Amino acid sequence: MTSETIEAPARDGRVDDARPHPGLSDPAYLRRRDAIVAAAEGHEVGAPSPPVTYTDQEHATWRHVHAALTAVQEHTVCREVLHARDAAPIPADHVPQHAEVGDRLHALTEFRFTLAGGLVPDKRFLGAMARGYFHAVQYVRHPAMPLYTPEPDVVHDVYGHGTHLSSPWFADLYRLVGAAASRVDSADALDLISRVYWFTLEYGVAHERGRPRAYGAALLSSYGELGRLHRAEIRPWSVERVVDTAYVAAGYQPVLYAVRSLDHLADVLHDFLDEFDETTRDRLRLPALHERGAVA
Repeated sequence: MTSETIEAPARDGRVDDARPHPGLSDPAYLRRRDAIVAAAEGHEVGAPSPPVTYTDQEHATWRHVHAALTAVQEHTVCREVLHARDAAPIPADHVPQHAEVGDRLHALTEFRFTLAGGLVPDKRFLGAMARGYFHAVQYVRHPAMPLYTPEPDVVHDVYGHGTHLSSPWFADLYRLVGAAASRVDSADALDLISRVYWFTLEYGVAHERGRPRAYGAALLSSYGELGRLHRAEIRPWSVERVVDTAYVAAGYQPVLYAVRSLDHLADVLHDFLDEFDETTRDRLRLPALHERGAVA
């Protein structure tokens, strides 16, 4: 595709729901994606990620998305997160290898990336954070719609979460999530942790100077959602409501939850996760797994 093709998507990053996203329907793209994903088969947590030889087109997509996200974040993202982004060892001009960023993250926060091929079971994904590993894919989103992807890609994982993991403060919260997940095994308990993680470190919002600002990594890597943050339905943080809220795994979130500040974020996560175990649901009188809001 030409560079003009990369400019084609709507500025808000939305996709026309009446037609399939090309990342899910383009045979050439899917062959490339599947070839990259194949390396994750049987990959052990902590083993080095194999290098990928990215194409000129993939590097162009990365540059386009990096520039667009960096610009829109200036007025939509918490100041402390912007400071972390500016200090993060993430290149603007090319798709980085996992080790290229991970080695430098390790020097900052003792975190590295470990290879994923897509969605990872909660026990493995969340639990690995306790050991300083964050699961990340290596494929790049489709170049025809670079400002929106229906699934996490290397931009989301390395740019979005890499921003967090360059900050010791955020890295400690990831370890907190991982430690809680390491103590439990039931699908019910892991789902509770996953939902709290989803509405904080993925899709979290905090009030800053009287306005909602994004801090979650999924928002940091979503041009469209950052652009419409002022129009989003944002509710006050409540663990009881969060764990019972339906959410969208591949699309814009219908509801976001806001903490009062980033200090408040640390408080609510510690309050919920410090003593988390298999009895937490009953102790807090939270709904059982089959009673919680559906995942679309």
